[in-house]
Amino acid sequence: MARSGAVGLTGLPDGAACYAARVRRFTTLDLDADAVHAAGLADIAANHAALAVLGERAFGLADASAVIGRLRQDPDLGFDSEAAVVQAARDALADAQAALPGSFGRLPQATCEVEEMPAFEAPYSTIAYYRQPLPDGARPGAYVVNSSQPATRPRFEARALAFHESVPGHHLQIALSQELPATPAFRRHVGATAFVEGWALYAEVLAGEQGLYRDDLDRLGMLSFDAWRASRLVVDTGIHHLGWSRQQAVDYMRENTPLALNNIDNEVDRYISWPGQALAYKTGQREILALRAMARERLGDRFDLRAFHDVVLGGGAVTLPVLRRRVESWVVAVADAS
Repeated sequence: MARSGAVGLTGLPDGAACYAARVRRFTTLDLDADAVHAAGLADIAANHAALAVLGERAFGLADASAVIGRLRQDPDLGFDSEAAVVQAARDALADAQAALPGSFGRLPQATCEVEEMPAFEAPYSTIAYYRQPLPDGARPGAYVVNSSQPATRPRFEARALAFHESVPGHHLQIALSQELPATPAFRRHVGATAFVEGWALYAEVLAGEQGLYRDDLDRLGMLSFDAWRASRLVVDTGIHHLGWSRQQAVDYMRENTPLALNNIDNEVDRYISWPGQALAYKTGQREILALRAMARERLGDRFDLRAFHDVVLGGGAVTLPVLRRRVESWVVAVADAS
């Protein structure tokens, strides 16, 4: 008979060992599930504090719960036409492309274009996705955006979504990886989930540092996405390590993220059926940010953000331990050369 209550790996024979292996598979690290859960709770607390500050400026709401409700329910925060959805994506990509030389030394030859999702696909697809370029240059990369039902597409998420999927996120990382001639083909075209998705989340933060969010509403969109990804650390470990029910997971995301309720249902079902995968995103982002902080602290005035990014992206989508070794070797080399 079907299980009731706990729906994760905790209810299966050898479930703990299985979950540890899945966490290792997607994050490339040996992580303690309790520590991951605690890190997610801490990230959510910090996110809510930031939501309260921005919410007071944007809406006059100083309570994170009230801000979450406003972002989720206010119909005026959606787009008014399909054309507006597509144009917002194009504007964000153009702004990000213009900012690239200030933060990156090496740029991809492959370009990225915005494409509107075909009408036959849009009703059954996600909000947007990235399609990588063909390695022979016959087709550029594409940021494919879903413009159907524009009133349901939050304007405040548009720029963070574009930066994640295109530039400086997936397109920049994947196109550069494809253009590493001395790297084996399997490393040019595939890679660790924690690196690929961690980089895209890092790109959302970097975009803020580059001044690409135009106002507090855009910045609320970045925080909205951050709450979603931080909640994954809590919910995935809750389901598969702590024995949470599906309803517990749904309730947590309803209370702590601005995601639409139907999206939360879909997300929780995804986490139940794909143990550990959701941990890769925030784990990768946290590692890249930690490596940058370490390099900046050790190098001081010798730290070069462009050079740091070139080192991070210069080996393809490697595992996080390999990434750490690459960055540490670069830091030593720069320090010794001074």
